[in-house]
Amino acid sequence: MSTDDPAEIEGLQAAGKAVAAVLRETRRHVRPGVTTQELDEVAERTMKRFGARSAPRLVYDFPGAICISIDDEAVHGIPGPRRLREGQLVKLDVTVERDGFFADAAVSVPVGRVKPGVSRLVATAQSALNEALGAVRPGMTNAELGGIVEAAVERRGARVLRELTGHGIGRTIHEGPTVPNFADHDDVETLTEGLVMTIEPIIAQSTRSTVTEDDGWTISTDDGSVSAHAEHTLVVRDGRPLILTA
Repeated sequence: MSTDDPAEIEGLQAAGKAVAAVLRETRRHVRPGVTTQELDEVAERTMKRFGARSAPRLVYDFPGAICISIDDEAVHGIPGPRRLREGQLVKLDVTVERDGFFADAAVSVPVGRVKPGVSRLVATAQSALNEALGAVRPGMTNAELGGIVEAAVERRGARVLRELTGHGIGRTIHEGPTVPNFADHDDVETLTEGLVMTIEPIIAQSTRSTVTEDDGWTISTDDGSVSAHAEHTLVVRDGRPLILTA
């Protein structure tokens, strides 16, 4: 989706506000002993308070309100009876639909005290996202943006999971363009003013590759190393982007 229409921007901001609230409320409940199903229930209750619905369930019939992935699970983890344990890293990935508009964001939340390497990985994902948000502008190519993300990640000793990308969004979850987190020099698509998109470094400690688990949804690192994820939805603008999910 691409827009400069004030009414559409207002609708996108309302969806983004719901996403931010769901993330804020759900992460408050992350602690040892809580189940991922209990976190999912918190997320769904918060969505309803904001007049929003689970976009993964609506569009893809995902078996949960949000995606909750643990440790080596990078994305699309299914909520269920698993209890979080001290030292794990949980990724909360929230996408909502509200009045026909979609927004998407993710955070990585340590469960209690984690190993220093896990803390560094979380900080690396967030730093890469911040650098990309500071650089994104109309006229740059996907390859340029992806190169900024990967350079920020590798400078800190981690790796981008190259099969997992950002994307356009707005009227459904996944729209064009695909937004890789590395400098794919075959991708010469140019970002345009008003483009609604996600930037989302999805990274791992020691691999660039993933595997899909037997449940058909969960995507994990191929070597079992821990993964982290940071994401915002934004509108590309000349100067600073409009971050919808902040």
